[in-house]
Amino acid sequence: GFFKSSWLGLFWSKNGDKYGDIMNVKTTGASKETADADGHARGYSGVRASERMAEYDKDDIKRYIDIIKEVGKENEIAPSLICGIISRETRGGRAICQRSPPIVPEQGWGDYGKGFGLMQVDVDPTGGNHKRKGKWDSKEHLEQAIEILIYLIEQIKDKFPKWGIAAYNQGDGAIHSLCEEVDKNTTGKDYSNDVVARAQWYHNNLV
Repeated sequence: GFFKSSWLGLFWSKNGDKYGDIMNVKTTGASKETADADGHARGYSGVRASERMAEYDKDDIKRYIDIIKEVGKENEIAPSLICGIISRETRGGRAICQRSPPIVPEQGWGDYGKGFGLMQVDVDPTGGNHKRKGKWDSKEHLEQAIEILIYLIEQIKDKFPKWGIAAYNQGDGAIHSLCEEVDKNTTGKDYSNDVVARAQWYHNNLV
């Protein structure tokens, strides 16, 4: 889920996003593993694969763009980064729209009932142990998710200034050695690089 992440380079910036200019972050994009698992990016890898997946999720994410922009503005987080996380976590919400009893008895759940909402807040008692807030596609949910993201940024940024996004996927305790290995322990070993590449695409094409 989103809130077990790693921290891929959120920097203090001059453009109004308190936690960094997403367009200045270097990224290698999605791994071949992530791309091959997606029917629309199979055969691709890297930034191009991330862009194809982001483009495919665009119409789904547009449904929530107003609250995404509101939450981004209120918290000084780039809306494009929120879009990138939603695309990676739930394919714009599309992946969690269907119920899947008995494990997932209602909409909004992913990761076998361990992740909740568009941004997949980790509610697993043995994981993030967060208490869900709001409906899965609500502004309240996004606000909770961003609160957790900012907390993790603050925990990581002084020691590992490049590692902002990765702790969101794997938790601050999972961050180990060198900056170039930022995604070593994340889902697909590419979480933050993929999220940033998607976010950059959304910056140029949606927000």
